[in-house]
Amino acid sequence: MTNISANQYNVIGLMSGTSLDGLDIAYCNFVFQNNKWNYTIIYAETIKYNDLWKQKLLALETADALTFQQANIEYGNYLGQRVSDFIVKNNIKADFVSSHGHTIFHQPEKKLTVQIGAAAAIASKCKLTVVNDFRTMDVALGGQGAPLVPIGDKLLFPDYDFCLNLGGFSNVSYEYNNKRIAFDICPVNIVLNSICKSLGKEYDDEGKIARTGMLSTYLLNELNSIGYYKQVANIPKSLGKEWVLKNIYPIINQYEIEANDLLHTFCEHIAIQISKALSHLPKGKMLVTGGGVYNTYLIERIQKLCPHQIIIPDKNIIEYKEAMLFAFLGVLRMRNEINCLQSVTGASKDNCGGSISYYE
Repeated sequence: MTNISANQYNVIGLMSGTSLDGLDIAYCNFVFQNNKWNYTIIYAETIKYNDLWKQKLLALETADALTFQQANIEYGNYLGQRVSDFIVKNNIKADFVSSHGHTIFHQPEKKLTVQIGAAAAIASKCKLTVVNDFRTMDVALGGQGAPLVPIGDKLLFPDYDFCLNLGGFSNVSYEYNNKRIAFDICPVNIVLNSICKSLGKEYDDEGKIARTGMLSTYLLNELNSIGYYKQVANIPKSLGKEWVLKNIYPIINQYEIEANDLLHTFCEHIAIQISKALSHLPKGKMLVTGGGVYNTYLIERIQKLCPHQIIIPDKNIIEYKEAMLFAFLGVLRMRNEINCLQSVTGASKDNCGGSISYYE
């Protein structure tokens, strides 16, 4: 059975985002003292997916049931082996692993959300207890099952008025009328990186390509007219890959314009939607994390349009905040404490999500 202190935890968090950048691994220490949580990211790294894994993960959405389940086990073995290698490399001891997995389906309106990476397979490889499957309880309770990190924002980053993440999607978390509000704003890297692939690049380094582009007013107006963005007061709300396939790519594909113009226009779209979502709120400090932080052009456009003070933290927080927060969600699950907020997801109640696979 896992042996942990009542107030101190050493946990490995795993996160794989929709943009397929790679697997984020973070070894974190959490201490609960004087009714306050403190955290430290001790070691962290990103393991890039090879082309085979990228193709496999992208194809699973339309795979048959047997292929899907085999991939679930195989991906669990992959995660477990990466954890095992990480432990040896850094000579560390962890209390348990907390894994988000990789999302294949997220359709909360159908009470469906699936993140692959079988916990038993992970545990058997790294010989540690594993907490995973964080979203399904909330979805079963009528919630969106997303976003999940706001409880971590609330407890670990109380000094910031807003926590904005620029990953596959942009999402924000903040306190309003004594409750936590959080929602997905718009796609970010899931679209920007896809456009870059047409140029043979994985991403737009510092937004240099976008900066050279010209604005397509017609494309921008059509993107900004998507129904989701008109649901300003309709919170909770969340986005997934399926939504992008249905709503974003059909619009973009209508326009025969250069990739740099697409990147330029989509960056403007992102900045406008973030500003629209947050400009009506009192000015405050906004912590910005996620891979999109390195898109200097995008950050400039967000700062130009959004009134809040942008604060970019150190590299570990920028790149590994989500992996760290999923490690923290695992801590709360092991303590049987709330780790998913009704005010954020729209579930019928606050809940404690996650399945535990004990390794003894």
